[in-house]
Amino acid sequence: MTNIIINGCNGRMGQFITQMAEADEDFNVVAGIDARDDGHNSYPVFKDINDCSVSADAVIDFSNPAALDALMAYCTEHKLPCVVCTTGLSEEQVGKVKKASEKIPVLRSSNMSVGINVLMKVLRQVAPVFAEAGFDIEIVEKHHNQKLDAPSGTAVSLADCMNEALDEKYGYVYDRSSRREKRPVNEIGISSVRGGTIVGDHDVIFAGTDEVVTFSHRAYSRAIFAKGALSAAAYISGKPAGMYDMGDVISK
Repeated sequence: MTNIIINGCNGRMGQFITQMAEADEDFNVVAGIDARDDGHNSYPVFKDINDCSVSADAVIDFSNPAALDALMAYCTEHKLPCVVCTTGLSEEQVGKVKKASEKIPVLRSSNMSVGINVLMKVLRQVAPVFAEAGFDIEIVEKHHNQKLDAPSGTAVSLADCMNEALDEKYGYVYDRSSRREKRPVNEIGISSVRGGTIVGDHDVIFAGTDEVVTFSHRAYSRAIFAKGALSAAAYISGKPAGMYDMGDVISK
């Protein structure tokens, strides 16, 4: 059994993870961290992570960027593996995550679903083929109207995995309204849509002469992210210090 602390336990994703863990005998939520708590959880909830004295096998973080510094310090001090699912981190914060991974195992992924991570593996293979054939690359992502960051971390990760396979030759553009010119060849366009209760849609479009190929992923429930986070926590528990991602989990 994997004992888990949920950072951001009373948020939407925190509650999804709680429900899935309670229904799975392989997982046990031993504590939660959240600024607000009405006492409805079956485990103790601490407003400050530094007040948490409960031992665990891993922390799952679905909070917000403002909580990252304290989280990394706590996990490093307690030698606690951490699954970082929070998006919208600054470059400085990403640096802190990497620094922490020198002392503890840290798994960070912009998207915890198996489908998205399999898609990334596929894109690494096909992007060079389409680029060589002269296809343009565009990404369109859609999320609910409560999402704060744009573009989504997943959309950027999709672009990054292709750009790595293309020797980092492509730049990203998020808005073309301020320029009047033909589309450059070496760019990946990333467009964001915000509306309603869309959980998460991502389309990667390869547009060539007289043909278009689109790779699509649709998330119909946040349960897929919760399931992925739990799998990641079980995977990282007991691992040596280092940076991991969902690609490691699905390849195990």
